[in-house]
Amino acid sequence: MHMKVNGEAVALPDDPRVSLLDLLRENLRLSGTKKGCNQGACGACTVLVDGERILSCLALAVQYEGRSVTTIEGLGTVAALHPLQAAFVEHDGFQCGYCTPGQICSAVAMVEELRRGVPSHVTADLGSATIALSRDELRERMSGNLCRCGAYNGIVDAIEATFAEPAE
Repeated sequence: MHMKVNGEAVALPDDPRVSLLDLLRENLRLSGTKKGCNQGACGACTVLVDGERILSCLALAVQYEGRSVTTIEGLGTVAALHPLQAAFVEHDGFQCGYCTPGQICSAVAMVEELRRGVPSHVTADLGSATIALSRDELRERMSGNLCRCGAYNGIVDAIEATFAEPAE
């Protein structure tokens, strides 16, 4: 039984009780994904599975057999940052940085949700094929990712700078 993590085949643990978070951090030594609350309330452990965001602390690794997991380490490198990683630096989207990997993974998936037309609680027109990335829409969609330092303005600015559609 295998899964792909950041493009590499990885054997699933023998123990079916191992969370995806623990597999990533303890077995694979990918320390970017953080263990915050370990209860699914803070978003620090957010990773992408086949492009969709999940809370890895609430997921068993064996659930993802044959699937593709992307962590913050798989989005960019020090030499070639993902555009959102660079925007977080430019817009002061972090202070301590603990929540940053989860924020970035969540934002990458959030934009894909928007592109697919998945509505949120604040989406005005549920029948619309396109949803604009307004500040309210962005804040609602990112509300599952907490920042204890309060760097929310920089986080929102970084996401807007990276993903906002240019005005026509």
